[in-house]
Amino acid sequence: MPSDARTDALETLGLIGTGRVLPKEALSPLEEALSRRDRAFLMELVYGVLRHKGLLDHLISEFVNRPPRSRTADNLRLAVYQIFFTRVPERAAVNESVNLEKSSRGGSPALVNAVLRNVVRSKKTLEEELARLKADAESPAAGAAARINAISTLTSHPRWLIGRWIRRFGAEDALALARADNRIPPLVLRVNTIKKTREETLRMLSREGIKAAPTAFSPAGVKIGGGGGGGGGESARRVAFRDIEFIHPVCTAQDEAAQLAGFLLAPRPGEKILDACAAPGGKTTHIAELMKDSGHITAADIDPGRLQKLRENLTRLGLRSVSAVEADITDEGGPVHARPGYFDRVLIDAPCSSLGVIRRNPDVKYRHSEKELAGFGARQLRMLFASARALKTGGALVYSTCSTEPEEGEMVIRGFLEAMKGCFAFDEDVPPYLRPLMSDGFLRTYPHRQDMDGFFMAKLKKLC
Repeated sequence: MPSDARTDALETLGLIGTGRVLPKEALSPLEEALSRRDRAFLMELVYGVLRHKGLLDHLISEFVNRPPRSRTADNLRLAVYQIFFTRVPERAAVNESVNLEKSSRGGSPALVNAVLRNVVRSKKTLEEELARLKADAESPAAGAAARINAISTLTSHPRWLIGRWIRRFGAEDALALARADNRIPPLVLRVNTIKKTREETLRMLSREGIKAAPTAFSPAGVKIGGGGGGGGGESARRVAFRDIEFIHPVCTAQDEAAQLAGFLLAPRPGEKILDACAAPGGKTTHIAELMKDSGHITAADIDPGRLQKLRENLTRLGLRSVSAVEADITDEGGPVHARPGYFDRVLIDAPCSSLGVIRRNPDVKYRHSEKELAGFGARQLRMLFASARALKTGGALVYSTCSTEPEEGEMVIRGFLEAMKGCFAFDEDVPPYLRPLMSDGFLRTYPHRQDMDGFFMAKLKKLC
């Protein structure tokens, strides 16, 4: 029989493929039943296939006449990923996938066996083809179309996204960003400075033999181990947040870029804060910590399931200054509209395409089209207008998205400022340690430049 990790990986890929479940949500219930080693292998398989899905399909397409059913396609991807990206013996990868197909109702074990044996026999030829694609991706002499195709194929990013990145950043930067998206991101912690200093937390980790270092921009951040990495069992050598329970009461797992939103907002003890899209609470809890848990935070979100996660995080960290409210802030009959000019500060961490967090959620690459970006921007603009009503004159508003794309960042803020006709302006009260990340009033981070998730932020002041 196939190993539990491979079986679970196949089932998980099927769930993620429906588009209704994120990788973390699909994996969470399975991880409890697995040993630490099998859990690491499961993560390696699922995230490895999602990161390299486009490339795996390119390799598989050489040996199939028509696309197989989705479960068989995922099974083939699992095997080819192991053959090209891990140290799993080729024979084991083939045999396990054939056995998986035999145990699957309506499976095609003969097809899986034939395709995978052809892949193994042709591995050298396929590697030579990949070397040619790499040369095209890296060569300024390659034509524009050839370079887009090569980068897209090698990094499993859609051609439309690579094309726009090349136009915005140039081909070298576009390639570097796409490659960074496919690296395993570091585990980053945010220290609850009400309970511990960052230096004390680093000493706690060191006593447990866990290598860690301060983050470069966030004053409360701790990066575990080294950043970057790729396939080939990297995940097995990494520390997961769930495995360091001793640190849970004093830390939250949060990428360094996400931590910067709280520092940019700069809340003060005793203030009234609106977190307009709060769940599952990473930024909400940070705001509470920055305020020394003094004042009041209204944490609004439309999703009751995610709000429950927020409440669990509040309990874990012992924070009492937050009220979780199920609400759509764009709803004119909702609790936010009932309090015009009430809040001292507002954070809008708006729902977006999530194209800045591909390295943590690689399935994002396959979820969206270029046309959808304008739709995200229109909803984000509505959220800005609704939140602006709730902010008092002289108050500060921080708008944040985990997107690399201007339709969800610069274009939204410019549209908002134009529509508000002088009632809002860029707020100059920005911590000096964030200024190196800013240009023209906008804050941007990128995986390939700062080893952070891709975020956009802007801080505005209400003038009237």
